Amino acid sequence: MMTLLQFWSAHGRELLALFEQHLLLVALSTVIAVLIGLPAGIFVARRPTAGRAVLAITNIGQTIPSLALLGFLLPLPFVGGVGPRVAIAALILYALLPIVRGTVAGLASVDRAVVAAGVAMGMTRRQLLTMVELPLALPSIVAGIRVATVIGVGTATVAAAVGAGGLGEYIFRGLSMVDSTMILAGAVPAALLALAADGALTWTERRLRPTAGRQQGRALAAASVLFALLLLVVVGRAIGSGPDRVVVASKNFTEQVILGELLSQVLERDGIDVTRKLNLGGTFICDRALRAGDVDVYAEYTGTALTAIFKDTVKRAREEVLNTTRARYADAGVTVLPPLGFDNTFAILVRRADAEKLGLKTIGDLRQVPASWQPGFGFEFLERQDGYRGLTAAYGLSFARQPRAMDLSLMYRALAAGDVDVIAGDATSALIDALDLAMLRDDRGYFPPYDAIAVVRTATLLRRPEVRRALERLAGRVKVEDMRSMNRAVDVDRRNPADVVRDFLKRSSAGP
Repeated sequence: MMTLLQFWSAHGRELLALFEQHLLLVALSTVIAVLIGLPAGIFVARRPTAGRAVLAITNIGQTIPSLALLGFLLPLPFVGGVGPRVAIAALILYALLPIVRGTVAGLASVDRAVVAAGVAMGMTRRQLLTMVELPLALPSIVAGIRVATVIGVGTATVAAAVGAGGLGEYIFRGLSMVDSTMILAGAVPAALLALAADGALTWTERRLRPTAGRQQGRALAAASVLFALLLLVVVGRAIGSGPDRVVVASKNFTEQVILGELLSQVLERDGIDVTRKLNLGGTFICDRALRAGDVDVYAEYTGTALTAIFKDTVKRAREEVLNTTRARYADAGVTVLPPLGFDNTFAILVRRADAEKLGLKTIGDLRQVPASWQPGFGFEFLERQDGYRGLTAAYGLSFARQPRAMDLSLMYRALAAGDVDVIAGDATSALIDALDLAMLRDDRGYFPPYDAIAVVRTATLLRRPEVRRALERLAGRVKVEDMRSMNRAVDVDRRNPADVVRDFLKRSSAGP
């Protein structure tokens, strides 16, 4: 508990910003869901037969897993793309079902005698709805909004995977570092926010019951004021966010977060405003975001770009890989800046004890391992052209068991714990030495060069030439030893990536 409190104390400003992002995601999506769901609920209640289609659509939206839903929405126009937009669209879809059902249940519960009395008094259908039915149905409607809000608070943590921010950033960052304190730093405030929202809306729901008398009007007025304040905050944030900030992204593992922070801090040292979208996702999500204009720059690797993004044939010569990668990106409206200075090739890893016992020195030696060995690889490695299938074909490897797919950040510890027996990691990972793992030599030269590069939207460089000047200061400045040291500081010593990068810039000539 003390460790968690110390973390919050040290990251107070960042925690507040993430909490605000989380709150705005939930508030805006819930408001829009109410504006859509309330009329939809009235329609379903008035026309049950036609309303079945509406209920079926909202039911389907509720059953799709959150990560899968984000994946479906990413390529869609208007609502897709990386950032808050796609997250809000997903949260709206999740919120619709409880709001629609709450509205339908509330209208169905209205005493028909009261409605008949209104008709006898000469009320129109609209007057009956607005003056009789909706006021009596309000407790049930608010109950639906309460359920939608609590669902939204929990689901919004996943939004960090698509660069929407929020408390999920701590959770994803903690998962990538296997740091329970950081996971709790995001999960606990999210849980408290859900409890607070549930409590406030439960209080409102009770006060809106017909037996509450004059308290009903006060509760409705309070809810209206809160609703108006939320709208003002959302609009204010939308107006206040500057359009000319440079958006820096990263993939979802330690080294990439460090590189994203490095690019961000170098830009900020030149007075350039930066928005960070770190821990964004895998290669393909970052590339899609770059091409769509949702981000301006992120760090990529030449071999990864050539084989995974552009589906080109595997090349071995370093200059050829760099030049071909640069040409492919140029056709896509993206500029490749000079390499940062290190090559992060794939590392085929086994436990050091196994390597010594079985005499494993090269990747080809894996042909001698027992049939019971369990390989474990990242999701991308299993699909990439320079990944698992090509590796096994080039070396004539055959494992009796199907590879176990898992997140890249978890593989090292899974190998050390004996859950898997061989993995494909990063050559610059500090966990290789920390967990006593052994890297097998690529004696057939299967893997191409993976020089770290900054890829930037050409339109951004044309609009902001100072971005190129700032980032080119990093050319050749980050050595393999520097990257391993920074990875170790984060993965092993549990230091904040921003602090690690700040120290690196102070002692290197990369800074101004």
